[in-house]
Amino acid sequence: MNAPVCPLPATEEGVIERGHGGGGALTGRLVAELFRPCFGASPDEPLHDGATLAVGGSRLAFTTDSFVVTPLEFPGGDIGALAVIGTVNDLAMCGAKPLSLSAGFILEEGLDITRLRRIAASMGQAAATAGVRVVTGDTKVVERGKGDGIYITTAGVGLIPPGVTIGPQCVRPGDAVLLSGDVGRHGIAIMAAREGLGFETEIVSDLASLAPAVAGLIAAGVTLHCLRDLTRGGLASALVEIATGAGVELRLDAAAVPVGEAVRGACEILGLDPWYVANEGRLVAFVPEPEAARALAILRSHPGGAEAAVIGRVAAASGRGRVLVETIGGVRVLDLLSGEQLPRIC
Repeated sequence: MNAPVCPLPATEEGVIERGHGGGGALTGRLVAELFRPCFGASPDEPLHDGATLAVGGSRLAFTTDSFVVTPLEFPGGDIGALAVIGTVNDLAMCGAKPLSLSAGFILEEGLDITRLRRIAASMGQAAATAGVRVVTGDTKVVERGKGDGIYITTAGVGLIPPGVTIGPQCVRPGDAVLLSGDVGRHGIAIMAAREGLGFETEIVSDLASLAPAVAGLIAAGVTLHCLRDLTRGGLASALVEIATGAGVELRLDAAAVPVGEAVRGACEILGLDPWYVANEGRLVAFVPEPEAARALAILRSHPGGAEAAVIGRVAAASGRGRVLVETIGGVRVLDLLSGEQLPRIC
């Protein structure tokens, strides 16, 4: 195998700053201009939530992720359950049945063992509920003040059913864009817990496995062109990345995107756009328009899917890809943020 070409310019500009962990324009540049060349990836390979590997006549989905959320425990979950469910969801976005996970723990000196036991138990319960096992891992301890309590890195493998190919490269003009539920709850729940904000109504993270909903769509024979869970960068960033990767124009109806009143109010107070706020139990699905109604009914039949909606369509092929949002006042263009609205939310 030839060594990858990883050109190093004579002068490196800029530094990595907090808040650039994902969902922003800088991350896209790092992946395209630094990581891909250094790791020997082709620019034509689609960016998705996981890689597809051919192994002995079967196809596996493989994904990895790191979790650095603060606070470690929040309304609706904790870093342990988040690590498991986030990894399971990435596998599901490839159409895979999740099988096994690994977990690496970076523990800060001085961490309370009772808290660690509570988080580990939550992680085990989340894995059991999702039908997977954490089968291998690693633990390291760093000096006090160097780790924010716990960092968790996971990897996961899943089995992709025959005939299922899901990714941005499969998106076609005429596809309907479906959203599986309301947006913004995870990020706002984290912000409220971190800053001690007392809203009139407690906002609870939407943390939940998306694998059952995806399995239901596949079992029903729905043609799934692309799936994406709406984590860092939220709904807006996910759609911009898909449109760019597929080279298509998306047209969305702003009024069709469900946002809970408590989340909407919190975002107005904090000056945030809920479309860019992270979720941990929501997805978008691209399906042929004639299959949209059937897919929508399936999403609504699963827990957390009561507000699932068709939010737009793939209007046309477009060389660079773009996302247009139709509002009462006209049409606006969605773009990636230069950073993240809320750092350290997953």
